[in-house]
Amino acid sequence: MGLSLEQKQAVVTEVAARLAKAQAIIVAENRGLDVGAVTGLRAKARKSGMYLRVLKNTLARRAVKGTPFEKLSEQMSGPLMYGIAQDPVAGAKVLAEFAKEHELLVLRGGALPNALLSVKDVKALATLPSREELLAKLVGTMQAPIAKLVRTMNEVPGKFARALAAVRDAKQKAAA
Repeated sequence: MGLSLEQKQAVVTEVAARLAKAQAIIVAENRGLDVGAVTGLRAKARKSGMYLRVLKNTLARRAVKGTPFEKLSEQMSGPLMYGIAQDPVAGAKVLAEFAKEHELLVLRGGALPNALLSVKDVKALATLPSREELLAKLVGTMQAPIAKLVRTMNEVPGKFARALAAVRDAKQKAAA
């Protein structure tokens, strides 16, 4: 049994709302995946902040119409699963890793705002470090000079204290 007009409109509205906040859409063909595998994929996607949905292509075309992802309409054919992600790298990683484990899930491409992605582009996006990793590297890089300055400035009083201790020890040895 198909969806009623109201249900279709609700789906299009929901997907369009997700697209308004999205930075990427990754499209994968999902012929023959069993329910357990898809449930595991949905759990991984949810954990990474990606919205995963199997949609009829006509509903997906209506949802992307008028958005920066409108160019993706050209790739919408066949049984597709749409991954809508706020973090493009995390979304691409989830689907690319799952596609390596399950050969029935085939990446078909994707889109960034106003740019189409090929399968090769999606796989390249999946190899990039995540946003959290990049932020950690940035903080480490910014922290290194400050930490070195603190160690250098701490060394001056430390050397002075060691010199005083050496003088004290020398005087005590001479007095004994």
